[in-house]
Amino acid sequence: AAKGPYLQGIKAVIAESFERIHRSNLAGMGIVPLQFQDGESVDALGLTGHEQFSIDLEGELKPMQSVTVTTSTGKSFTTTLRFDTAVEVQYFKNGNILQYVLKNKLDQ
Repeated sequence: AAKGPYLQGIKAVIAESFERIHRSNLAGMGIVPLQFQDGESVDALGLTGHEQFSIDLEGELKPMQSVTVTTSTGKSFTTTLRFDTAVEVQYFKNGNILQYVLKNKLDQ
């Protein structure tokens, strides 16, 4: 479910909600799952799908933290980082779950 977007070079997905397994698959592939805040949506924010997005992931990442997204049109909004566990943050920092496992095996 997340391999296709990964192979297409997609780095993040912003959605109103995630099915548990889809969110987990995105995290495992190193794709950042971001969730709109309550009451916000593509329509509510006036997004068209033609924007480019800049996602502020600087600093120490923590599960469920707030993340600011800015569009190429200058619109900014806050999302929730849907890495639900510290291990999912480590998957992302290492590139994906496979890289995380390989690195841990090589470090042993």
